[in-house]
Amino acid sequence: MKSIMTLALVLAAGTAMAQDLPQTDLKVVGSLGMLSIYKGFEQPFYTMTLPEVSNGKVTAEIQPFNEFGLSGAEIMRLTENGTLQFASTPMGYLIGENAINAGNDLPGIAPTAEKAREITEAWRPVVAESYAKNGVKLLAIYPYSAQVAYCNAPIESLADLSGKKIRASGAAVADFIEGLGGTAVSMAFGEVVQGLQKGVVDCAITGAMSGFDSKWYEVSTHVLELPIAWSPVAHVVNQQVWDGLDPAIQTFMTEQIATLENDVWAAAELETAQGFACNTGEGDCPREGAPGSLTLVQTGDADIALRDEILKKDVLPAFLEQCGDACAAEWQARVAPLAGLN
Repeated sequence: MKSIMTLALVLAAGTAMAQDLPQTDLKVVGSLGMLSIYKGFEQPFYTMTLPEVSNGKVTAEIQPFNEFGLSGAEIMRLTENGTLQFASTPMGYLIGENAINAGNDLPGIAPTAEKAREITEAWRPVVAESYAKNGVKLLAIYPYSAQVAYCNAPIESLADLSGKKIRASGAAVADFIEGLGGTAVSMAFGEVVQGLQKGVVDCAITGAMSGFDSKWYEVSTHVLELPIAWSPVAHVVNQQVWDGLDPAIQTFMTEQIATLENDVWAAAELETAQGFACNTGEGDCPREGAPGSLTLVQTGDADIALRDEILKKDVLPAFLEQCGDACAAEWQARVAPLAGLN
């Protein structure tokens, strides 16, 4: 009886809070529209969850950035100048303008989603402060499934990527590829299928489930099991837009976005396993349609050792140099101990 009464009080409080909210309409530019963060989380959050929880007081219009012809790299600038209100983009796309965006997702520092979140939470205050200087409020950071390599020719290990042209999702991943002895190729996500098909690239790196959702299995033969990174997405809002919201809306949005963030993190590890099942046709694939038939190249001790070596020898030094002295000192204090690199 006590638990039923408690639930009733919680529901009543939620209803009362919703009644107190002023009518508010939000404009949102989400992440890549063909992938699970947008389709499974951002879009339903803004178009269904917020209106439902707020009793219709909070509504939103949302479209993914690729439908506007954007690459994702310009999202932060457009949010800074007020062209965009709420927006999302992979942090890897922002490294060229500000290396601080690489600090929580250097290739090799987080072998699991749990470790990736621990590192992200440690680095988050530094990112938030950096964004705030340019009039942008950081609302959330959440990841795709593990970033893995798809190749259109047989491979047996991470070392086999040496000598290959590989699409990189950001500067840190490019440093990793160069450290492997490969050639990093900058290529928009939507161009990768054609790039693999025509041999412009031999391999490309993206999420285990992201690659399946984008049909990379149709133009690849092998997928490497080893997690390289997690491609976290920054969800932000223009600070003036945020300041213009009613305080009750700010509180409501902060609480709801925290739930969204937790939900995406919880799905990252699961979607990684499901992505491999969908790409290979082995195991349970939650997606509709026929699965792929890629060969899964399983992780060996030599792969882990090589990944760790490249992180220490190539990726980390490049990041610390690009980030600058103050940023590097923050990273050494906050992240290095968690990554075992102090």
